Amino acid sequence: MDVPVDSDLARVRSFIDEAQRIVVLTGAGISTESGIPDFRGPQGVWTRDPAAEKLSNLQHYMADPDVRRRAWQARLQHEAWDAQPNAGHRALVTLERAGKLDTLITQNIDGLHQRAGSSPARIVEIHGTIHEVVCMQCGERGPMSGALARVRKGELDPACFTCGGILKSATISFGQALVAADLRRADQAARGCDLLFAIGSSLKVFPIAGVVPVAKDADARVVIVNGEATEMDALADAVLHGVLGELLPTLVSGLISTS
Repeated sequence: MDVPVDSDLARVRSFIDEAQRIVVLTGAGISTESGIPDFRGPQGVWTRDPAAEKLSNLQHYMADPDVRRRAWQARLQHEAWDAQPNAGHRALVTLERAGKLDTLITQNIDGLHQRAGSSPARIVEIHGTIHEVVCMQCGERGPMSGALARVRKGELDPACFTCGGILKSATISFGQALVAADLRRADQAARGCDLLFAIGSSLKVFPIAGVVPVAKDADARVVIVNGEATEMDALADAVLHGVLGELLPTLVSGLISTS
């Protein structure tokens, strides 16, 4: 992994200083430093246990009670319940409080951006959130904590209290459509920004990875900050490889809060 030199950091910092409307896309890489493993990396959840991918497949989840029971047990043990925001998350809060951040699009379901202090109104959780549960029949939503309490008391596959339908975390599973309004909001933000950061994302998951070329086509600068190379590095105005919890605070150091 190449370590950015001071001139690279200074150049990206100048981009931030000149920007009026910054959009950030974050992926799993920003949360791994908080102890939440990614899915496809060398130590990813699905790399270590390919069968676990079934738990995130909507067709399997809806059709197979055993998959749902295993999914509920996995939710009980999810790292998000004990994870704490790291310096990378907090750096994006600094960017927002300096009046620079317009929209924060995240592929993560862990809620760590909100816990760090990012404004929920600026966040697009494109893959949903693990902190809520949704009925797949009537659409009723509620806190995940209530459903998990039922599982701890012995309900292996808790059903919706209102209609008896199947409950699932309010995350986007394979085979499940993304929320159209969230996609529109992300696309509009990318088209209207003058600087887009892609942080901790492999940029392999579409359609949301498409906000990067959308922003570039709209004449925004693009900066990719990641632990390793991505397939979109070539279109970026700057690429920084390194530890996100070290790079991001460096980039925002000295910004003055306007809030």
